[in-house]
Amino acid sequence: MIVTSAVRHAAAGTAAVLFVLPAPAATASSVTSAQSLTTVRSSSVGEPTPPARQYVDRARLARKGTQVQPLPGAPAVPSVSALSWVVADASSGAVLGARNAHRKLPPASTLKALFALTALPRHDPSTQHTVADSELTGIGDGSSLVGVKEGYTYKVSDLWNGVFLSSGNDAVHVLAAMNGGWKSMARQMQEKARSLGALDTHVVSPDGYDAPGQVSSAYDLAVFGRAGLQDPEFTRYCSTAYADFPAGSWSYGIANTNRLLTGADGVARYPGLIGIKNGYTSNAGNTLISAARRGDRTLVVSVMNPQGGGLAVYEEARELLDWGFEAAGRVQPVGSLLPVRAKAKTPRDARAVTAPRDGGAEADGQAPLAGAEAASAPGRRTPEEEPEGPSAGLPLTLVGSACAAALALWGWRRRTARQA
Repeated sequence: MIVTSAVRHAAAGTAAVLFVLPAPAATASSVTSAQSLTTVRSSSVGEPTPPARQYVDRARLARKGTQVQPLPGAPAVPSVSALSWVVADASSGAVLGARNAHRKLPPASTLKALFALTALPRHDPSTQHTVADSELTGIGDGSSLVGVKEGYTYKVSDLWNGVFLSSGNDAVHVLAAMNGGWKSMARQMQEKARSLGALDTHVVSPDGYDAPGQVSSAYDLAVFGRAGLQDPEFTRYCSTAYADFPAGSWSYGIANTNRLLTGADGVARYPGLIGIKNGYTSNAGNTLISAARRGDRTLVVSVMNPQGGGLAVYEEARELLDWGFEAAGRVQPVGSLLPVRAKAKTPRDARAVTAPRDGGAEADGQAPLAGAEAASAPGRRTPEEEPEGPSAGLPLTLVGSACAAALALWGWRRRTARQA
C-alpha cells in the first residue's frame, strides 16, 4: 500500500511538470484527434436507424371474432360463413387475418394432413406391402375408401395417393398398422401436433372419422398445412390431381376430391393452387386446408364448417386466398404459426452455487460463481485478500512514460534556447 501511494504521488508530480512544459506535438495531436472525432460524429449522422422489431400479440388470435390489423389501402375482409378460418403466409408463418382461430371443432379428413406429417417419413415410397385382413378392420361406416383389398400388394406411394386423393380411410388403416397400430398412431400424431405448437388438436381417430372428443382448430390446421409444404413428398402427394391405383393385375384412375385443384363439380380451379386436404363428416361439416402460390408468395388458408354447406367451403377459401394475396404488405400480422419457444429452466445444481444475499438465502436468478471451488483452494487468494483498486504495475508504467516525455521536452527547450 505504501508503494502504491508513493507511485500515485510521483504520477501526480510528473503530470504537473507536463502541464508547465510546452508540448507542440501533443497539442497538434490533440487538435488532430478532435478533428477526427468531429469527422466520425458527422459521418455517423446520416447512417440509417435499424428498423424496430415487429411485435406480434399472439394472444390476439385467442379472441373471438375476426382479427385483422389493416394498414392504409388494405382490402376489406370478405364476409364468409365459416365458423372459423385463418389466412397465413406459408413462408414466414405470419397470420394475416383470422376468425375464431382457436375455436375447437371436429376436423374431419383434414386431420389426415397431421397423419401424413407423422407417418410419411417412416417408409420409402417404393416399399411394397401386402395387406392383411386385420389391417382393414374397424373402418367406420360411411367412410370414404380408395379400394384397398386384403391380400393385395401395394407400394407405399400407392397407399399415400389413396390417402390424399380419395381420402381413403382404408389406406390410412393400413399405413397406421405399418407404423405401430391404430392407438399408437393416435399417440404419435398427438405428439407431432404438440411439437408443431398445435395445442388445440386432440386425436382419437387418425383418419379424421368423427369420434368423441376429437377436435382441432383453424389455427392448427393452418400449422399442419404450412408444415406439409416444407416436405417435398407431402407437397407432391397433396398437389396430385389424378393417379392410377393398382388392383392386382390392372389399375383404375382416381381423382383428387379437392375441387379447387381439379375444377370438378362446377368449382373453378384456383390459379396457382398447390392443394393440401379437404374433408367432410356430418358432425364436422366441410373443412379445408388450401395453399396457393402467386409470384414469390405462398399462402395457406384453413376453413372450418361454412354454414352455406355443399361447395361453399371451396368458394369461401377462394375469397380468402384472393384477399390474402391482395392484403399482403397492407396488413399487420395478428399472430404467427410458429411455435412459441419454451424458456430454458435453471438447473437445481446451478442454483445451489449462486451467491447469497446478505449472507442468507440464495439469490434467485443470479449466475453461478465461476471458479468458486478454485478460489477456495490452498495457495490461492480469496477475493478478500486481493488488493483494492488497480494494480501497481499500471501507475509505474504511466510514471515511466511521463518522466521520459518530460525529459525529452526539457532537452528540446534547452536546444531551442541555445540556437536562439
